[in-house]
Amino acid sequence: MQFFQSGHSFLSPDNTLGFGITDLVELALVAIVIAALRFRQKCEQVAHALSRRTVASMLVLAALPVVLRLALLAHHAVPTPHIYDEFSHLLVADTLRHFRLANPPHALHQFFETFFVIQQPSYSSIYPIGQGLALAIGWTIFGLPWAGVILSVAALCAFVYWMLRGWVAPEWALLGGLFAVFEFGPLSGWMNSYWGGAVTAFAGCLVFGALPRLRERARKRDAILLGAGLGIHLLTRPYESIFLLVSVILFFLPEMRSRLQSLRLLRVAPVVVLAVLPAIAVTLVQNKQVTGRWTTLPYQLSQYQYGVPMSLTILPNPTPHLPLTREQRLEYISQRSYHGNGTDTPSKFLARLRSRVRFYRAFFMAPLYIAFFIFLVTIRSYRYGWLVLTFVLFALGTNLFPYFYPRYAGAEVCLFILASVAGLERLSRFKVRGHEAGRQAAAMLIGLCIAMFVFRYTLYAVDNANSRPNYRRATYQRLAKMPGKQLVFVHYSPHHVFQHEWVYNRAEIDTAHVVWARDLGRAEDKQLRDYYPHRRCWLFYADAMPPLLTPYPSTAASSPFLEVP
Repeated sequence: MQFFQSGHSFLSPDNTLGFGITDLVELALVAIVIAALRFRQKCEQVAHALSRRTVASMLVLAALPVVLRLALLAHHAVPTPHIYDEFSHLLVADTLRHFRLANPPHALHQFFETFFVIQQPSYSSIYPIGQGLALAIGWTIFGLPWAGVILSVAALCAFVYWMLRGWVAPEWALLGGLFAVFEFGPLSGWMNSYWGGAVTAFAGCLVFGALPRLRERARKRDAILLGAGLGIHLLTRPYESIFLLVSVILFFLPEMRSRLQSLRLLRVAPVVVLAVLPAIAVTLVQNKQVTGRWTTLPYQLSQYQYGVPMSLTILPNPTPHLPLTREQRLEYISQRSYHGNGTDTPSKFLARLRSRVRFYRAFFMAPLYIAFFIFLVTIRSYRYGWLVLTFVLFALGTNLFPYFYPRYAGAEVCLFILASVAGLERLSRFKVRGHEAGRQAAAMLIGLCIAMFVFRYTLYAVDNANSRPNYRRATYQRLAKMPGKQLVFVHYSPHHVFQHEWVYNRAEIDTAHVVWARDLGRAEDKQLRDYYPHRRCWLFYADAMPPLLTPYPSTAASSPFLEVP
């Protein structure tokens, strides 16, 4: 760590040599290229031996992102949740840790209205349990929900290799696993947040890794893995599971022309169905407990109660003196967030599709754009043409949704890596007048990927994010150290951005050390203060800079809004 601290001072603008970021980039790239040339043969021998040992390769790939991220903790602490998606998934995790799928509604639930959380007929998250289950596992075993994030990323990197073993040679599969570490490992948003992505991508690895194995041998073990992958995906992204299932059907279409092959696949089809049934059962039971109906998803109930925003643009609070209630949010969303009458025309659909192309860059390192292009222009079989069909299917299907994040198409992660690795493999076979020019070009692209990751990781390690203000973390830590139980009323300024929400609570609100509530005015607040007579009360000015935590005033204020100096 002393090395990173020295590096940070060396890169400061006033260093003696005038050494800057550009110089570091050039030197790092040159050093890595020289090292790659010098030790290339030895690295290839080690990789060749390791790649054929499936268990060892998976363990190495699982450990690598964990070790690299934990090494950064001195400068990049455990992530603090700050987006409503994260808090909602954490509510799922906390609910599961109490061995239930929903929580009873609170008697004074109007104080706890917040985003992506249902208050009636139950107090629950709007999300399925997939991501929350991963957080709950890490939370229970290691006492930290972020441990669940780390475990899911480790599983993703390991199973990318396993998936690729069904498609390409072991050496290229190991390389694909390494690409997964680079792109979705210690520096990725999926590793450093709680809103998921890795669990969905892990499910995709199980599904797409089982497909070629089933076509080749039709074993029950692979059928179970296919069903498990479909089930896990259903528990994380129910809507996108439709496209995943269609993709599976499209993969086996050519096999249906052979009666023998059709019979082999039909024999294992019941195994796939049985493996999916637990996820379907959990979904139905969660629906019943959260919404009161077997077939109504929590997300659907939230849309009915609060509306569906057509964009995530930052909008000011229309009622500045008070946070938004459920009724206000419903009216506000319907008036301000919908574009026009909410109908979709072909021109709007295509414009939205074009605007989302940039999100798919999250699945590639820049040098792999070339490999992906080579893959596209060298497709000669349905097996790889099916990959393009799947990409198009997910792109069009998710484009029907008002907004998009890469985690929505997380199941495709391993397919994008497969396309990149297949492109590199085909490039490596290209010869010019008998010379292995393609192999040299592929090695150069791989070297650039390694150089880019090493450079980014070094900058990340040098940058001390812990030294920058983190008001949420500081506020949480301050309240956690206070003796006794606390009640915090959150108060917003007239210019509050309503997405910057602070009111989120544990699954059991009444027993929590800190209860966060909306400041609804002195008269209304008295109900909650009387409900919690033994809690110390605070007034939290969320939009002050920095946010201000002050004892709740004992006398009624003359105005529902207090200006903060």
